[in-house]
Amino acid sequence: MASPAFTLTEASRGEDMLRLQLAGSVTLADGPELWRHLQKALGSATTVEIDVAHVDRLGGGAAALLHASATTSEGQPRAVRFVGAAGDTARLLDLYAARPGEGCERPPPAQPGLLADVGEFAQVGVDNTRAMLAFVGDLATGLVRGVARPRSVHFSDLALLVERAGMDGIPIIALINFLVGGVMGLQGAIQLQRFGGDSFLASLVGLSMVREFGPLMTAILVTGRSGAGYAAELGTMTVNEEVSALRTLGQDPQRFLVFPRVLALLLVVPVLTLIADFAGVIGGFLVALIYLEQPPIVYLQMLQRAVALGDVGTGLLKSAAFAMAIALIACQRGLSARGGAAGVGNATTSAVVVSLFSLVVIDAVFTNVFSLVGW
Repeated sequence: MASPAFTLTEASRGEDMLRLQLAGSVTLADGPELWRHLQKALGSATTVEIDVAHVDRLGGGAAALLHASATTSEGQPRAVRFVGAAGDTARLLDLYAARPGEGCERPPPAQPGLLADVGEFAQVGVDNTRAMLAFVGDLATGLVRGVARPRSVHFSDLALLVERAGMDGIPIIALINFLVGGVMGLQGAIQLQRFGGDSFLASLVGLSMVREFGPLMTAILVTGRSGAGYAAELGTMTVNEEVSALRTLGQDPQRFLVFPRVLALLLVVPVLTLIADFAGVIGGFLVALIYLEQPPIVYLQMLQRAVALGDVGTGLLKSAAFAMAIALIACQRGLSARGGAAGVGNATTSAVVVSLFSLVVIDAVFTNVFSLVGW
């Protein structure tokens, strides 16, 4: 039988204290031998000091056995103290030092208070704003360089991006806005009919759709389709280090990935808004025709009087701002994704939430500005 790689010697023995010295390498394989040495050396001593300064290597099982020596063979507690521990030996002995009656797990962290939540939310908002401004600055720099070198901009994907964001989205956008126009027309017809104002239904539906609901509903749907898609696509490219590979090849991600997507939404969203306006007006027209039994010429004439070209223009101006916000937020969140698949999911969720919040804020700002200037 091979001799153990450790030594356990008695340094001194007194009436109140037994001092032992442990040296060498002590692993789980030496457990039986270590336990026999401990039991033989400790005997009936109730106060023990073990010097571990000369231990080269200590395994987890050996550390557990050393702590187990704090109990006598009769089950009575024994005071055991370790001295000279350093480095990994000290950390391992501290890890296994589970005191009787105390849990081994760390206590759960205290829940932050309301002020901490508010402060954290404010800090996140500041960090996100700073990141977005830096992203817009990088995009502006990339656009300046792209104008100087048009071939460095990746225009070959523009047609595909326009098709995915535009043509593929026409059915759902037309259907949703048709239903919005129909619901709004029905609710308005019920109220207007009480006061004999049936003829004003076209004004209600037309102005509401071209100035507010058409651009906003279209932007919300584009956020769910294209914005989430951009964030997930760029996020996947980021975590797979494809964006880093582009930089290694000397390609600017702003010009190669971001600018074509921004341009695609700027081209597509105003057109989709016009389609949404038309679909919403048709929804209100069917309500006037079926529910109010209104002649078609009455609805069309009132619509022509109520909705001017400037009203359509304000909606298109909003839609362009919405498109810019959706594209920038989605691309920024996608390029900042970290942490694998979970990071891509978080980036996509964040892009959708922030985009929807931004759309409402931008819409409120435009509405107030238009009301101040009399548009």
